Amino acid sequence: MDGGEIFLWELLGTTLLLLLGCGVVANHVLRKTNGHAAGTLFINIGWAFAVFTGASVAHPTGAHLNPAVTLGLWVSDKMDGGDVPWYLLGQICGGILGAILCWATYKLQFDDHPEPEGTLGIFSTIPQIPNKLWNTVTEVIGTFVLVGWILFSPGYSEANGTPAFGNAALGYAGVAFVVLVIGTSLGGPTGYAINPVRDLGPRIAYAFILPIKGKGDAQWNYAWVPVVGPLIGGLLAGLLYNIWPEV
Repeated sequence: MDGGEIFLWELLGTTLLLLLGCGVVANHVLRKTNGHAAGTLFINIGWAFAVFTGASVAHPTGAHLNPAVTLGLWVSDKMDGGDVPWYLLGQICGGILGAILCWATYKLQFDDHPEPEGTLGIFSTIPQIPNKLWNTVTEVIGTFVLVGWILFSPGYSEANGTPAFGNAALGYAGVAFVVLVIGTSLGGPTGYAINPVRDLGPRIAYAFILPIKGKGDAQWNYAWVPVVGPLIGGLLAGLLYNIWPEV
């Protein structure tokens, strides 16, 4: 598969991931929606199956949809390093586009929302207790679980880095379940970005593109945490895989 094809598949999959993931948060946060105030579990389930949807569609590339996954697979020699830039470009563009489509879906609700200054959390993560060091540690741990599962779980396909049907018969639904348990178990402190472009792409869209009247600050002073933390988590998972004894 050439670079352009990788870009397009990762763009499509990541766009769907962010459209549906940000969409479930918008449904919860914004007034005058059928899902208003539905709760944290509602959001966790929505994000999990947003991952399932985006990954299923982007299966030709192995459906990374996440630079931390790409980094982990590259470090563990599961992919060609020359393909990495194409993955990253498709992912960041998909993150931005997905956020824009989420806003378009809920435009009337955004226009009517009485607290537009608090809408950043629809698109990007915000820690409950700001502490950049420990917020980063939280993101490292959550992402390590995700990328570690992808590398170590039974049914991993050496051909393209995707969960194979057979021993891991759930396929991409297995990834969704892992994301769901990360959200419910580890997502409380920071909102579990566990994916640099899941946070950065929508934050860029929120700051520079989305015409939300009265919107709040994009909090760029925190924006590095959900980028650096997941990348470290993905790197550590890949390094551990390299030194782990074969079975």
